[in-house]
Amino acid sequence: MKKLAIIGCGGIGSYHLGHFLQFKDLVELAGWCDLIPERAEAFKEKAGCGEAYTDYKTMLDEVKPDMVFVCVPPYCHGEIEFALIERGIHFFVEKPLALDLDLARKIRDAAEAKGLITASGFQCRYADQIVQPAKKFCEENSVHLVECSRIGGVPEVDWWRKKSLSGGQAAEQTIHQFDIIRYLIGDPVEVFTYNARGIITDAEWPGYDTDDLSVTACKFANGALCVISTGCYATSGNSFDSKITFSTRDKRMEHKILGTTVIYGEEAAPAGENDGFVVKGDGALKAGGDAITYRHHGDSGIQCDRTFIEAVITGDPSKIRSSYRDAFKSVSFTLACNKSMETGLPVKVELE
Repeated sequence: MKKLAIIGCGGIGSYHLGHFLQFKDLVELAGWCDLIPERAEAFKEKAGCGEAYTDYKTMLDEVKPDMVFVCVPPYCHGEIEFALIERGIHFFVEKPLALDLDLARKIRDAAEAKGLITASGFQCRYADQIVQPAKKFCEENSVHLVECSRIGGVPEVDWWRKKSLSGGQAAEQTIHQFDIIRYLIGDPVEVFTYNARGIITDAEWPGYDTDDLSVTACKFANGALCVISTGCYATSGNSFDSKITFSTRDKRMEHKILGTTVIYGEEAAPAGENDGFVVKGDGALKAGGDAITYRHHGDSGIQCDRTFIEAVITGDPSKIRSSYRDAFKSVSFTLACNKSMETGLPVKVELE
């Protein structure tokens, strides 16, 4: 039986641990590592097996795992991945892969040169009840405009509030939206991003130094245009209805990450109260037709994690939906936005 270990026993590590406990028929849970020994020990106790460590290199050399889940904050990537590559260990890296694109590129190329199986934590791609109809919609229709929003609050994690450590909301949280847009309509070409600060005060969140809000305009290789708004200024869910809208000439799809996919215009029917509205010439058109709604159920992360584990067991990575190489493109998408904020200029998205 293949051995699995984890580096990083914090919040996101706990999320994966909940999945691992369902995979004991597939894999041996062999090692738990965290700089805080109590965290690693807690994982060991919950799993009822494996050894706890505070030094990941010691764990790798003693446990000799076949696969490792890297669940550390964004600023901690680099040495861990190279240690895994050196030892020939397959790995799953939580998003974002890194905050330095050159570093991520070196990790990607080194892992591929070693023939390692890799994956990243874009579990939203595995929400099949809503993602499959969304993908079908985008394959069968020409999407011309995408509007995306993710408006929430400030996570209660110290490192998140420092942009140099987290990358900011676009890179650390809204990357899920950036990624699902890529997954559905293809790769971006160029971005231009405005940012705003001053909405959130130091009195609210001492030490906070990242963007409260950003708005990105982007152009895709297929000609589609997109606007992505992301903010962490909200104090209530009433602040904004976060979703992604994909617009064609005669219909639209609204996708809420791990929530619903709603398609308007697929069937003719009497107009409903939630109809869309588009301007045509100097008049207007109301959209008719009942919406077709698909709802997400369950935890897509289970399938995401299991797919990687089964890939390592079988040696076949073909079912992994977000390899390190693919995840690199989504990370590059968000880091291009950060660069545009810094320079005040449009930025080309590096996909290779």
